[in-house]
Amino acid sequence: MSAHTSFSAWIDDYLNVRRRAGFDLRIVGNQLREFARFAERVGHNGRLTIQLAAQWAGNSGTGRQSTAARRIEVLRPFAAYCRQFDPATEIPPRYLFGRAHHRLAPHIFTDDEVRDLLAACDDLYPPGGLRSASCRTIFGLIAATGLRISEATGLTRSDVDFEKRLLHIRGAKFGKSRWVPIHPTTAAAMRRYACKRDRDSSTANTNAFFVFDYGRPASTRSVEYAFKILRTALKWRARGDHPAPRIHDLRHSFVCHRLQDWYAQGVDVDRNILALSTYLGHAKVTDTYWYETASPELLAIAAQRFVRHRGGSS
Repeated sequence: MSAHTSFSAWIDDYLNVRRRAGFDLRIVGNQLREFARFAERVGHNGRLTIQLAAQWAGNSGTGRQSTAARRIEVLRPFAAYCRQFDPATEIPPRYLFGRAHHRLAPHIFTDDEVRDLLAACDDLYPPGGLRSASCRTIFGLIAATGLRISEATGLTRSDVDFEKRLLHIRGAKFGKSRWVPIHPTTAAAMRRYACKRDRDSSTANTNAFFVFDYGRPASTRSVEYAFKILRTALKWRARGDHPAPRIHDLRHSFVCHRLQDWYAQGVDVDRNILALSTYLGHAKVTDTYWYETASPELLAIAAQRFVRHRGGSS
């Protein structure tokens, strides 16, 4: 990298190459642009160096070593890309600030909490509007299927097949698409929502399946904002490592409840985990195991199985 080439230009090239390979990289792109702005502020010229990488990684404002470690993880593949064109580029060591990924325990929702969440949607403004109906159906759908929030808000009308009870998830994470079967009760709830939506004339020209008032498609950001309002109103206290329960915890809860049911029914989890991984849209089955959380219910079932096994082998 020459002294006259800005990091911004290299970042744009790098992101274009990765995105053509099917990666989204919205968050990574934002972080790399923060790095470019930092390099400009400190007056850095020339190649990417370990010293510059460490300086930026430690300047996150949080003071957390894990944040610095994640920043290094973002920079490493970008540095490897730059080295193809400038051999003097330095690639920061992987564990310069320790390991980047420390799994934070999610909040595993109980059935009562999910019911309270859906009921609280009626209090969203405007009363009786599509915003409350959309949020209630979206939260219920995620709890029942484990969809990502972006997958739920990204559904179009043609993606929902009520007759076959299938959802077509298009261009999800890693650019993959899949069909997701839904339970008859889930399909019935979505059909009731669609009937309410279609009675509103402002939604006639909207292709999105989930629509807020005045014909505005329900976006991930707007649904997350509504969730924060409801979370505050319900006065929930987080049972995981995050400061507060998140919509994404509904996805974690789906996996944990499914495993809990399988264990209770004596289902061979190792033989069925691949099907669950495919259903969730995971690239690797190890990603599904990552979602497992040692909830009290799962621990109780595991303890019972251990006692039975020990008793049978004695």
